[in-house]
Amino acid sequence: MRKILLIEDNKDMRENTAEILELEDYKVITAANGKDGVALAKKDKPDLIICDIMMPVMDGYGVLSQLSKDEETAWIPFIFLTAKAERSDLRKGMEMGADDYLTKPFDAEELIKAINTRFKKSGLMKQEFSKNIEGLNDFLSSAKGIEPLKKLSELKELKDLKKGDVIYKEGAYPNGVFFVVEGKIKTYKTNSDGKEFITGLFKKGDFFGYLEMIDDHKHSDTAEALEGATVCLIPKEEFFSILYLNTEVSQRFIKMLADNIKEKEEQLLKLAYNSSRKRVAEAILTLYRRYKTETDALFSMDVSREDLANLSGNSYENTIRTLHDFKEEGLIKIEQKNITILELEKLLNLKN
Repeated sequence: MRKILLIEDNKDMRENTAEILELEDYKVITAANGKDGVALAKKDKPDLIICDIMMPVMDGYGVLSQLSKDEETAWIPFIFLTAKAERSDLRKGMEMGADDYLTKPFDAEELIKAINTRFKKSGLMKQEFSKNIEGLNDFLSSAKGIEPLKKLSELKELKDLKKGDVIYKEGAYPNGVFFVVEGKIKTYKTNSDGKEFITGLFKKGDFFGYLEMIDDHKHSDTAEALEGATVCLIPKEEFFSILYLNTEVSQRFIKMLADNIKEKEEQLLKLAYNSSRKRVAEAILTLYRRYKTETDALFSMDVSREDLANLSGNSYENTIRTLHDFKEEGLIKIEQKNITILELEKLLNLKN
């Protein structure tokens, strides 16, 4: 049974609307003000929220703003209720990310139709598309079905890369967003001494090069193939069509793009506070988390010592010594450039 949160300060309106929804076989939870509504939304994770705009304690705009900042509630479909028909009020709500609105008074048919529409579109955007070129085109095709965005589902031009091939360079202006069809990609920054620091690792099904597109800045790092790979480019105009022209599409796309942001934040914290030995272990574990497949009994990867040093923020010499120590301790096996994790739990629980 789908759960709907109704936030409405008028008791009669709240009870009448809840009754309509319950007759349609929805489970309804209610709040009499915005503050209580936010707490219930975070606690119960409803499938949809219906919220009045003008309320005591916290108005509807405040509710939407609070929930939009929380990763667990930002994707819940949101319908405003308003007694005001002024376009400025409605426009403000939609610009903040509301999915729809109903102007009071409304009848049961209007209410149920609006809810069904939101569930239909929300359900489409929650589909789990396979992380390959077919999945990308399925996603773009679904986006096109919601909003008539031209050419989004057409087959993109694919670019085959050899190990070490550069996709874009630090300082270049982005002309699109990249999608990994096959292989492994790294992004890195270079300091004034020419030393690299790896800022991101990407695998099949990942997007990269998108943050600068959103900020309208030049690329802050360089993208390079870690091995033979295939990527495709979503042109700038199509990227912004997806991002801005439809709420459901933008929410789904942004969620896909944000998969690695939390990982980057954690990487920076570990670089700041971990010992040299712990940082090398974390670099190996980062490769494990990004590139392990379900079929791997033991995770093994061909990786240069330079890349490990650049990922861990250590010197090349320090990285070599630490890898030798790990090998002697039986944590890893080393065969030329190939590193195999033998004791995952011990690496995970390595003391700082």
